Amino acid sequence: MSKLHGEEFDRDVDEDEPDPAIESLSSGEEQDAIRRAGPRPQVVYASISARGLEEINRPALSLWGSGIAAGLILMMSVIAEGLMHHALPPFEGREAIADIGYTLGFVLVILGRLQLFTENTITPVLPLLANPKGRALLRTARLWMIVFFANMVGTMIAAAMLTWGDIVTNAQLAAILEVSAKVTDHTPFETLRYGVIAGFLIATLVWCIPTAKGSEFFLTFFITYVIALGDFTHVVAGSGEGFLLMFAGHAEPGWVAFGLIGPAFIGNVLGGTVLFATLAYVQVREEIVQSRKHEEKSPLTKIPSPEGAHRR
Repeated sequence: MSKLHGEEFDRDVDEDEPDPAIESLSSGEEQDAIRRAGPRPQVVYASISARGLEEINRPALSLWGSGIAAGLILMMSVIAEGLMHHALPPFEGREAIADIGYTLGFVLVILGRLQLFTENTITPVLPLLANPKGRALLRTARLWMIVFFANMVGTMIAAAMLTWGDIVTNAQLAAILEVSAKVTDHTPFETLRYGVIAGFLIATLVWCIPTAKGSEFFLTFFITYVIALGDFTHVVAGSGEGFLLMFAGHAEPGWVAFGLIGPAFIGNVLGGTVLFATLAYVQVREEIVQSRKHEEKSPLTKIPSPEGAHRR
């Protein structure tokens, strides 16, 4: 019997009527077809959920240090975009090319597996949706709080270094401030709306990475480049721009907190958690329910889990 008709690829196909195309394959070709089919959505969901469970159980100090590093490094997106804007002569399409620099910080942070808040709008939420218990909710809230504030500290430190650290020339700093000032063009409601799109795109990126297979760089580059082209609001990168403008005297602290960071936070959560994570769960919910029913009927479920044995 063809492996593509076995339990590994259950598609409600009658085994008495095999697909002639599949039956014509050699054993090696069947294996190649299985490999090229890629993982099912349940596998992708489980992969991200496993990482989410790992993250919510990490020590607070580890999360804090990784979150600060992520905030510091993500400011490279603002710096690189400003430096490219400064280096390029004025011409039509200059901003579109300078926006390439915006991808730098995201590539470094996401491929470096540092703690970025907007990734966590989906990663720990998927296991929470599948197993909505009070302890899991508290652990997720703990992760969000630590990582978000650590990211804010990181971007604030980076903005202070740019403003007073004399690490770039005055002309370069002026160009960085110029590209950062784009966030002031939006009302708080517009910032929230654009934040929904950015949150959704980052969640999409997290969902696709397990199947990228060596293309993670290009995936991260293109998705974050779209965020830059659309001037969509990312709360961490946007906070860095806001702190920079505040330290330079171009923005008030109240506006940075409540006109930029607050609306961007809400928008990113709506896009990443409420929209994408919920849709991702809905597409595998029935399989999860069926799997649980199967486990309840199986005698193997009577064997105590390692966690339970440890507690005893």
